[in-house]
Amino acid sequence: MKIKKGDSVVVIAGKDRGKSGTVLEAYPKKDRVLVEGINVVKKHQKARRQGGVGQIIDKAIPMHVSNVALKDAKTSKASRIGYRIEDGKKVRISKKSNAKVA
Repeated sequence: MKIKKGDSVVVIAGKDRGKSGTVLEAYPKKDRVLVEGINVVKKHQKARRQGGVGQIIDKAIPMHVSNVALKDAKTSKASRIGYRIEDGKKVRISKKSNAKVA
């Protein structure tokens, strides 16, 4: 999986297409990412104690990694990710601007 925690991404498919956010968590075994403020659903939560009140909360749920693309730092558009060897280390690069990804 080429998208990692902390990356700035753009949603390219789904109900939130065009929005951008930061990856909070990556789940490589499930091919899913949790993006801040994206793919938010309403969850009905039961009262925790007797006599308490239930509530409806907004919760971001993970989305498939194929629905997001890395946000290019120079152009602020979606870009694919490639790899290059620099000083004996493998670094990620943006295919659109050919710049290093932080």
